[in-house]
Amino acid sequence: MTFDRPLLTGTLLRRYQRFLADVALPDGRIVTAHSSNTGAMTGCSTPGSTVWLSESENPRRKYSLTWELVEAEPGVRVGINTLRANRLVREGIETGIVTELGGYGSIRSEVRYGSERSRIDLLLTDGQRPDCWVEVKSVTLVEKGLARFPDAVSARGTKHLRELAQMAAQGQRAVILFCVQREDAREVRPADDIDPAYGAALRTALDAGVEALAYRATVGVNEIRLETRLPVHCP
Repeated sequence: MTFDRPLLTGTLLRRYQRFLADVALPDGRIVTAHSSNTGAMTGCSTPGSTVWLSESENPRRKYSLTWELVEAEPGVRVGINTLRANRLVREGIETGIVTELGGYGSIRSEVRYGSERSRIDLLLTDGQRPDCWVEVKSVTLVEKGLARFPDAVSARGTKHLRELAQMAAQGQRAVILFCVQREDAREVRPADDIDPAYGAALRTALDAGVEALAYRATVGVNEIRLETRLPVHCP
């Protein structure tokens, strides 16, 4: 996934009201950027961090700038725009990086499904085998090489796992795919200390036949792309 325009570089002053961040630009201006990340962003929202912003030309937007990347640790850039994760995974499937999900003839986004009226991130179909329902989760929390999800209590994420388990019980293929948008992760685990209900729901879903995949992205200021599969451990 290549950014449409060069990103602006700045210094994070503060993140507030979950969706907003004040950033100081090199020319001295202080701007407000929108953030799509509703999580805690632990380790990714420290004032003084270098950040990168994209700029929209849409005149209807209240905030034309979007917070895309942060240098969470020296030399470690993190993609914090959760809206990019679905596109990254879709590109990974279409280019053959995500080999486990290859071979389907059609990919559709945001298809409503399930008893709780969710929307699946990606629905893969080909008419020759059961449909494949893929829920994508953007992971930014990494500690000592261990990527963990979620970084805040996520009732919505738990609901998605219940929906996937129901699809698996109906003979469909159901997949939870963790998209790790940073390069210092070696494996993915549920963050049981942060949201024990999510961890329990993940294990229940796996027991019901849901598949868990994780892929790590290479994060650059011009491009982000999935490259490496990571193991998912649920001890």
